[in-house]
Amino acid sequence: MENRTNRKDFAFNYYHQPTMEAHRIQAHEQSTTKGRFVSNKDETIPLFKNPVLEYFSHIHPVTPLVTFIPVAAVTTYYSVLAVGTLLTLALFAAGVLFWTLTEYVLHRWVFHYHPKSEIGQKVHFLVHGIHHDYPRDSTRLVMPLLVSIPLAILFYLAFAGALGQYANGAFCGFIVGYMVYDSIHYATHHLPMKGRIGRFLKTYHMRHHYQDSDTAYGVSNPLWDYVIGTVPQYLKNDAKSEEFNSKEKV
Repeated sequence: MENRTNRKDFAFNYYHQPTMEAHRIQAHEQSTTKGRFVSNKDETIPLFKNPVLEYFSHIHPVTPLVTFIPVAAVTTYYSVLAVGTLLTLALFAAGVLFWTLTEYVLHRWVFHYHPKSEIGQKVHFLVHGIHHDYPRDSTRLVMPLLVSIPLAILFYLAFAGALGQYANGAFCGFIVGYMVYDSIHYATHHLPMKGRIGRFLKTYHMRHHYQDSDTAYGVSNPLWDYVIGTVPQYLKNDAKSEEFNSKEKV
């Protein structure tokens, strides 16, 4: 489970601002004594004393789409010119698949890494810990551009170095996969997801937040949870129940 000790020291002694409401201070005091604090309100807390950094730590959920859809369009165009439509489609699919693995790896081994040092714990809180404490903060549900743009550049350079003329098609799938992930992540926290797939994804991610944060690392899909073995227990139980019922019918 998440290590949420010393949150009051971090959030208030390190980043405290006088304008913080009294109920938030009380909530963090409770988090220190009870070991776990989760706000179910759409509220936010300041992370940075620097107003510029604080401003850019908040982001509208549509911003990644406005930023990266043109990137996807341009890379698709140049890929079709370089390798043709059919190969571009294949590269796009490979890029989406690679994004799903990247999503899993980042969420499990970066966002849920448990550092021991004080600095490491502060960085972890900034990167992901605050999201588990304030999961309904609508201004911090998608990746801020100060993080996503540098990462996109680094990934594109890596794709270009590894794939050459095939890089644009694969990167287009990768960046579309990222946008789908960001959109689904926002939806699981704030939209009434309907239909079988929508309800599944919402339940899947909410279980990660409120029951077992050591499983269900996939947000846009559960593929790598099944491959690597981090599927939540409730799905394993459902699978056993279905298997048992099918045998009984036979």
